[in-house]
Amino acid sequence: MALTTAEIKNSYPLPAYNYRVIIDKTEVGFSEVSGLNISYATTTYMESLPERGKQPRKMIMPAQAGEVKVTLKKGVIKDVSVRHLFDWIKEIQANNVVKKDVHVYLCDDEGNAIVSWTVRNAFPIYLEAPSFKANSHEAAIETMQLTGDSVTIG
Repeated sequence: MALTTAEIKNSYPLPAYNYRVIIDKTEVGFSEVSGLNISYATTTYMESLPERGKQPRKMIMPAQAGEVKVTLKKGVIKDVSVRHLFDWIKEIQANNVVKKDVHVYLCDDEGNAIVSWTVRNAFPIYLEAPSFKANSHEAAIETMQLTGDSVTIG
């Protein structure tokens, strides 16, 4: 049985290129976002059983949440008024930690947000300038790494 157009739209994965990033209510264009991970360390717990001759049961349980490290890549543009990333990490250099929520939305063909990831209380920990090569025609891309309290999926 052939699928209808609506069934195809609903059952096929969304393309990864159609996304939006909003940092503290400001939409910022990025060429790449990675590291939206949720992970937990584990701990081993030995449960002793009171019955004679029984071995303790080994159980692996979740422990602390893993570290959040999100990487954002963005093309450098001429308009210095939109240098949000540089201004943000400059606050860290001044010993002023400015934490912001970062929202990443995966969108459908019409631009509607279908799935969202939120990094809570994020702040920059790394900013890398573009690589410069005289014989290259690549765009100048800066990279920023953020850390935060948690990643949630909505």
